Amino acid sequence: MDGTVAWASGTGGTVLRTIDGGAHWTKCAVPDAATDGAALDFRGVQAWDKDTAIVMASGPGDKSRLYKTTDGGKSWKLIFTNPDEDGFFDAILISAQGKLYVLGDPVKRIFALFQSEDLGETWYAAGELGRDAQADEASFAASNSELATYGPYLLFGSGGGAPHVFTTGTKCSPPPGNPNGPAITNCIVGFRSSDVPVVAGSPASGVFAVAARQITSKNGLLTAIVVAVGGTFDHSDNAARTAAFSTDGGQNWTASSTPPHGYRSAVQWSEALKAWITVGTNGSDISRDDGKTWQPIDNGNWNALSLPFVVGPNGRIARLNPAALPHSMP
Repeated sequence: MDGTVAWASGTGGTVLRTIDGGAHWTKCAVPDAATDGAALDFRGVQAWDKDTAIVMASGPGDKSRLYKTTDGGKSWKLIFTNPDEDGFFDAILISAQGKLYVLGDPVKRIFALFQSEDLGETWYAAGELGRDAQADEASFAASNSELATYGPYLLFGSGGGAPHVFTTGTKCSPPPGNPNGPAITNCIVGFRSSDVPVVAGSPASGVFAVAARQITSKNGLLTAIVVAVGGTFDHSDNAARTAAFSTDGGQNWTASSTPPHGYRSAVQWSEALKAWITVGTNGSDISRDDGKTWQPIDNGNWNALSLPFVVGPNGRIARLNPAALPHSMP
């Protein structure tokens, strides 16, 4: 959150919280501890402050759930359960406008997307336009990083059969009865997908994370630099095609000329550092040129990133040391 307050989550119903910059971590109560809470896999957490947070459990069908606390993790309220028996939650995100989004794997070949506008108390399914999935295409719950926003726009990544980034847009058509007329009055907000040059073709490969840095284009319109990272989870040392970048909000993509040095599951822009940080199971990397080239930072085993913190397996949590970062490409 702010470098002082932070939340973390993991397997076995684990939720942790720090209020002193990571010096000490407190284990929160296990949601639904009296039933099956200790068996849940909490792949994502989003928080507003030291008292209020939502954790996302990922699992098949009703094992995908959302719980909310307003008392610093002392107690939890179940606020949403996956309504699709074939569904699987992949990511949860709070937008700058305060909306909550949850992305799920495709159900009947359409990526699931749910949203809330009242801090998670009520949820509804988003419209289906443009979220069609190809055969064997899915998203990943490796790091709660498959969703991103900038301004009013929403993006998400995918892999498996094909690597894509989906971005919200508006599809308009002439009014009924006047197909050739100049007026356009029927506009529907939906998604469009773009091919991304990262490795794919197996269930463990593709885009694992996306992040956006909002900018203003040359013609004065709102857009973003978007970075996508991934690779092949079970071949973590393979650095080929592990990152790509877009300069137009996710519509067109270019492969990084010097990619991260292996599979990566999370990426984030740091405004303070004016740099991108990405992490994965064989280390982390930094880019100071908006994803074109990357330099190694370390060779640690990391899963998820929320700057200045990074988390890994077996309860490992670290804090970024800016003084130890490389400053430029050799």
